[in-house]
Amino acid sequence: MAFACLAAVAHAAPPPLPAVVTAGAPGLKALGDARFRVLLFHVYDASLWTAGEKYHADAPCVLDIRYAMDVAGADLSKRSIEEMRRQGHADGRKLARWEEAMRRVFPDIRNGDRLVGVHLPGREARFYNHDRLLGVVPDAEFARAFFDIWLDARTSEPALRKRLLQLE
Repeated sequence: MAFACLAAVAHAAPPPLPAVVTAGAPGLKALGDARFRVLLFHVYDASLWTAGEKYHADAPCVLDIRYAMDVAGADLSKRSIEEMRRQGHADGRKLARWEEAMRRVFPDIRNGDRLVGVHLPGREARFYNHDRLLGVVPDAEFARAFFDIWLDARTSEPALRKRLLQLE
């Protein structure tokens, strides 16, 4: 019985997206859900929301990250740039602009905070903490690079990507 309860928790549906997000991107459905750990530490749970049955890089999507630990906004920005660089983005001036944009948008995260990213391909990325708009980065290339951290085949976390994209 206890095992069944644990299994149910592990496979529970993600929480609904904030109303402010669904108002701007209606019709999205949860595609995949994954837990990210570093060693034994639970860092966050993530859910990918799409309009269709599969993820398409050229269609709007939402990445909902629910943090289980504190993370400094500056550290989140720095780590994002490291991942973008690892995926082949090499223009130092562009990466510096992107990092500055993220530092303006990302607050210090506390355990229980929710960072919701909305990717509008060809336009921008929007970021919310629960129901509050944190900011918009109106750069289509940045938006794609940011979401590719989790969703591109070159991700540093392929198991997480498989769960988000429902590839396993």
